[in-house]
Amino acid sequence: MLLRKSSRVLDSPGSSSSSLVQPQGMWASSSSSVAQGDAEMGSLPASGVPDVPDLSSSEDGGGSDSGSDFEDTLWKGGKRGSRTPLSHTLTAKRPRKDASRDGGSLAERNQEPSNLFEVVRLAKSAMESVVDDWLESYKQNKEAGFLELVNFFIRSCGCKGVVTPEMFRKQQNSEIIQLLTEQFDEDSAEYPLVLTTQPWRKFQAGFCELVTVLVRRCQYSIIYDEYLMDTLISLLTGLSDSQVRAFRHTSTLAAMKLMTALVRVALGVSLHKDNNQRQYEAERNKGPSRRATDKLEALLEKRRELQEQQEEIENMMNAIFKGVFVHRYRDVVPEIRAICIEEMGNWMQSYSTSFLTDSYLKYIGWTLHDKQREVRLKCLKALQGLYRSREMAARMELFTSRFKGRMVSMVLDKEPDVGVEAVKLLTLILQNMEEMLTDEDCEAVYPVVYASNRALAAAAGEFLYRKQFDLDWEAVKEKERRGGSRDFFRLLLAFFIESELHEHAAYLVDSLWDCAAPLLKDWDGLTHLLLEESPEEAGWGDQQENALIEILVSSMRQATEGKSPVGRGPGKKVLSARERKALEDDREKLTQYLIPLLPQLLAKFSADAEKVALLLTAPRCFNLSLYSSGRLEKYLEQLLAQLREVVEKHTCQEVLEAASQALYVLCNPEFTFYSRVDLARSRLVDTLTDKFQQEVAELLQASYLDEDEVYSMAATLKRISVLHNAHDLTPWQLYEPCSLLLQRAVDTGEVPKQVVIPTMTCLHFSILWDLAHVSGTVPAQKELLALKRKVASFCSLCQSCLTDMDSSVQEQAFVLLSDLLLVFSPQLARGEREALELLVYRPEVALQSQLAGFLMDHVFNHAELMGSDEEDSEGRIERLHQQRNLLAGFCKLILYNVLELSAASDVFKHYAKFYKDYGDIIKETLSRARQIDRDEWARTLLLSLQQLLTELLLQQGPDAVYSKAFLEIRDLARRFSLFFSLHQLHNRRALVALHKAGIKFAFQEPAPSGSELGPLNLPFLEVLSEFSPRLLRPDKKLLLSYLEQTCQTRLSPQQRGKAWNPLLTYRRSLRSLDDMGSDASRIAAPRPRRKPGTAAKRRRLDDSSQRGHSSLQLSSRLETPMLTSTVLKRGRQPGSLAQLQEEEGSESDFVQSQPWFSSQRSRESPGWQQLLVPRSASRPGLGSRMDRLSLMEEEEEMVIQEESSDEEDPQGLDMPLIRSHSSQGEQLRDLFDSTILGIEDP
Repeated sequence: MLLRKSSRVLDSPGSSSSSLVQPQGMWASSSSSVAQGDAEMGSLPASGVPDVPDLSSSEDGGGSDSGSDFEDTLWKGGKRGSRTPLSHTLTAKRPRKDASRDGGSLAERNQEPSNLFEVVRLAKSAMESVVDDWLESYKQNKEAGFLELVNFFIRSCGCKGVVTPEMFRKQQNSEIIQLLTEQFDEDSAEYPLVLTTQPWRKFQAGFCELVTVLVRRCQYSIIYDEYLMDTLISLLTGLSDSQVRAFRHTSTLAAMKLMTALVRVALGVSLHKDNNQRQYEAERNKGPSRRATDKLEALLEKRRELQEQQEEIENMMNAIFKGVFVHRYRDVVPEIRAICIEEMGNWMQSYSTSFLTDSYLKYIGWTLHDKQREVRLKCLKALQGLYRSREMAARMELFTSRFKGRMVSMVLDKEPDVGVEAVKLLTLILQNMEEMLTDEDCEAVYPVVYASNRALAAAAGEFLYRKQFDLDWEAVKEKERRGGSRDFFRLLLAFFIESELHEHAAYLVDSLWDCAAPLLKDWDGLTHLLLEESPEEAGWGDQQENALIEILVSSMRQATEGKSPVGRGPGKKVLSARERKALEDDREKLTQYLIPLLPQLLAKFSADAEKVALLLTAPRCFNLSLYSSGRLEKYLEQLLAQLREVVEKHTCQEVLEAASQALYVLCNPEFTFYSRVDLARSRLVDTLTDKFQQEVAELLQASYLDEDEVYSMAATLKRISVLHNAHDLTPWQLYEPCSLLLQRAVDTGEVPKQVVIPTMTCLHFSILWDLAHVSGTVPAQKELLALKRKVASFCSLCQSCLTDMDSSVQEQAFVLLSDLLLVFSPQLARGEREALELLVYRPEVALQSQLAGFLMDHVFNHAELMGSDEEDSEGRIERLHQQRNLLAGFCKLILYNVLELSAASDVFKHYAKFYKDYGDIIKETLSRARQIDRDEWARTLLLSLQQLLTELLLQQGPDAVYSKAFLEIRDLARRFSLFFSLHQLHNRRALVALHKAGIKFAFQEPAPSGSELGPLNLPFLEVLSEFSPRLLRPDKKLLLSYLEQTCQTRLSPQQRGKAWNPLLTYRRSLRSLDDMGSDASRIAAPRPRRKPGTAAKRRRLDDSSQRGHSSLQLSSRLETPMLTSTVLKRGRQPGSLAQLQEEEGSESDFVQSQPWFSSQRSRESPGWQQLLVPRSASRPGLGSRMDRLSLMEEEEEMVIQEESSDEEDPQGLDMPLIRSHSSQGEQLRDLFDSTILGIEDP
């Protein structure tokens, strides 16, 4: 049998021909070479497979694209005689020249496709019947049947060529593949295995099933006929070595599936062989009188037959492994690498006796370092299948110790789904090889329970549960009541507190929810732990109690809301009916447990603000209707009493807000107990307002208040203001006394800030509740006028507070003003609320100026931002958060038309300096303001730059242009100019107006008498030049003429001839493209080139010339080639001629092997050659202008990346920034006519 002989040749000298080749040298290779991330996996050392000869040329090694070393056809056994087996590795042969001229070399492209291919593609027949039909045809005519199978694989590659019988008889496999490769010029790069539509996905599944069923139906006879499998393996090996991706991908998949099917057959033969051996031993052990000689001989004959079958199958598997897998597992295409690793995992699981060895495991270990996500995933999933069995895991001790570090590090993989599979793999190792994971390894997984990715955190939660908490809790519960819960929560608290990984238990609970939900929902056990009389004896301290309450509240929310914590998981999750039913059941169960116990918990922890604030969130998770339906009104009374006690006892903002929210949840008119709750609320408010009225009267009359009186009034006002947020306290008429108190504070300044801040808050909420009353009905004119007076009075008082000495009072006044001005903005009267037009409040100019001034002092202030040296980092972060809120409030006033758009100049001018802290807010404001009014927005940008330059000149004088601050202004202008890049026609009018206004500003201030520096604001032209690259060419001509006219008007005759640098810079920015236009046309003119030497080159050039010829102008780029690198390229700085030539050479080296490059290079290289030629002395300045142009083009690339999401018109993305075709320029000449835009020529 020829294949068997060839396979023996491939074996290493010391290997046995009757067993699978066991490649050695697993640990000789260092995984560090793989860790370097070679995309082609070419960094794998050759010593990794020392006993596997290089059967096929590497794809990137520059070898031929011919077939494999198995390409020797096996036909000459039988009819044509047997071929002498080769004793050395075959060398791929070149195709015979006359073979390509053979009339039967390749069928026509439009020939009727293979029937087998169509049957599999349509997927209308059972695969067993399809294979049976093919087998019948194969048995009748081996050659015709096999040829049909060959053409099926060729068609599955996307190639429409057909292998004819003449080709198959006369040519080697390598020659056939060579011909198919040369004619593989399909219109698309797609082929069946990469298509994702539903029919082709079915075809991919059918393709794999066909190979599997074929082997299964042939496993008893046909696969041993020395023809079918031998020739098929030879063909697939040759195709897998092709440089055509479609051939390589499809044949590798077929070969790997074929190998998997053969592994199953080998396993069956091995089992039969073992059974035969047992029968033989049993028969031989019988006594001489009972021993059946005929049966022994039959068993021996059967064993020899099984041994031969096993050897043949192992030879086939060796051939596939050495000829395909060893080379393709490090293919440049990640899908091919993934196929190899996935199927190897299947081999190891199916036939672990032969494949679950370190010699094969090393391939998976090396590929764990692959750069592609898909390949790493396949590696991890393959290993999961192995570690899932304790028996298999015990045989992987050496592999685990070698690659454990890599598996642990993959927990933090940049792809979350890879991290999820890595954690699952470690969980399996923990279950079946617990001794292999050290404490250090486990500690690398624990922090992941706080990850933002829900799946990753849940996987880490399961790992944590298996390692720390996995006990038989039910058995413990039966043995000792609540003992199991106590132990579980003790361990959970120990981890939560001692690890110090995070301060929020909600994320920990969410991570453990999938695996430990029944334990976390043991609210009965949790509450009894908290209510124990002597927690010290049980080991519970204050810290443990806080953590336990937080875990209790988090589990309540998780069980009743079904939502993950903020920042983890989707924003809105659509729940199924079953999930909603489960949530309602949990809510019912929770309510029954906690309604009787919540008052007790509040009573026990009433003095602890943090614990009380957490416990007061419990009523939101209750089914409150049980208070009435379950006859639990007495617990409602107890809860209301505790709420009142909490409000009267605490002044902490968090506690008061939690109590107010709990009272709001209970005060629902739909409940039958609403009257009781409303009565309790009224009594509480009556008590607070009576006390407040009394204290206000005393304060207004007294000239001095001691600390106790100030504290009492501040506490009362704070409670009232918090309640006023959620409850309508209008009947208690709190506006007048609060207004008098705030007026007293403004007039005298004697009212402490502890009183002023809650007073302003009470007034704010009182106005909002009045607005809610008039919005719900048809308001009377009297009510509207009264509310308008309240708004005006309150805004006036807050405006006065903006000048208060205390910064906290100023900030509170600013926040309340921002909110109130936004509510009473022109948006209030839109829609069906025209009746509220009278309430629209427009701030005066003085108030707008004060708001802007406050922003300068408290937000755009480095001293404020950095804080004091004693302030810790957490305090600075909190301070920055407050300042961002202040800035966001001011920006909203601009965007909602409360403030003039020009007021945004105070914000825009700090865009670059404070980009790190506020860049996202200012950028969003810039984008939205552009959508409101482009012209006014451009004027605001100009105003920002003018203000900065004016301030700089006032501080430093004319020498300021040489300072760092002036460069920062230019950088800000460059950033502003990026917003004009996309949709230039939309921005055209605004940009031209910006330039004209900038020119006027530059010549506005005359030059000082006797000064040689020109007009005072002339340096502004350098700033303005940053916007010039965004101008269209006709507008540049227009503005250049306008500049000259302005110079004639504003400059004296003596000054007009002076070459001031800012003026020269701005002129050059407007003239660069115009002056270089004629030069560019000459650069683009092609040089005479030699006639292509071959017909293929001429054909490619002819094809490329039909696409249309475009002149290479300096403002355009070279045509992007069909195949480009996906690596992001950084902008290239203008360099020397040698550097450019060196870079061009490296690029040519990269693409020199591509077939399209020769034609494109010959078409484009003349332009590049002239671009790289140094300019003569008669053309000074052109080189610098070219350098500037290259920078402009790099900026345009940056713009496309930064601004692609800022515009609302998606069609504009297809519009080129600069037209390069002269014909298009003529067709669009009307668009560039300045008269269309209403721009007057100077």
